[in-house]
Amino acid sequence: MQIEIGAVVDGVVTGIKSFGAFVKLPTGETGMVHISEVASAYVSDINEFLSVGQEVKVKVLGENDKGKISLSIKQAADAPAKEKQDRPAQKSGPRRSPHSPVWQGVKQTDTSNMSFEDMLAAFKKTSDEKMSDLKRSGGETRTRRGNGNKS
Repeated sequence: MQIEIGAVVDGVVTGIKSFGAFVKLPTGETGMVHISEVASAYVSDINEFLSVGQEVKVKVLGENDKGKISLSIKQAADAPAKEKQDRPAQKSGPRRSPHSPVWQGVKQTDTSNMSFEDMLAAFKKTSDEKMSDLKRSGGETRTRRGNGNKS
């Protein structure tokens, strides 16, 4: 029996390393939860969150060409919360995060399934659009000091 990517299943922690935890799946296969996928909060010591023998819910993120299964506890816990986000909400203006001022006022995109390179490309595209808007509106027509004009 093959486990489907995106499925949320129960598993048992079989081993813990500094970089992540190994989880036995219902199929008998073992996957790995990277330390960054253990919890939404920063995890400096994985042993504070998991222990061998602990039952956990995991989301299957994928499988590489060597057959290694990538898992996430964090995304399995967030799955019900995301369903709530899919419902239409009351409009309250653009969503802004105080932790990322670069993105303030920028059209928000769902970055949960994007790689870092995709997020960077989206940011660059948005930034380029803003710069071209500024150029068109004359936003770069500033006077320079010392340009030789004397009055």
